[in-house]
Amino acid sequence: QVQLVESGGGSVQAGGSLRLSCAASGSFFRTNAMAWYRQCPGKQRESVASITRRGTAVYMDAVKGRFTVSRDNTRDTVDLQMNNLKPEDTGVYYCYVNVLHYDSASTTDYWGQGTQVTVSS
Repeated sequence: QVQLVESGGGSVQAGGSLRLSCAASGSFFRTNAMAWYRQCPGKQRESVASITRRGTAVYMDAVKGRFTVSRDNTRDTVDLQMNNLKPEDTGVYYCYVNVLHYDSASTTDYWGQGTQVTVSS
């Protein structure tokens, strides 16, 4: 079983910063892709930023230049540094991790419990 523990959400004024962290633990061979998704009020869940094991990052257009995703493969963590936050960034942010199991033939997607980010104008 794999557990994802998120931390770092909260409330901030527009223009402020927050850093989200997610740590994967449990029984698996290694983490593959890691990402942050969000679900804003009245909208579907969307991918905010993803990062491959080698460090290649992809961002949604709305956060380019403001958010930075990073990972530590030795600790199986993924972080999201969010700067210049805007009210439209308000939502629940979810950590996503794909893991490779010890049989090296199967992978599984896991999701964090979600952490609230609220940006006031």
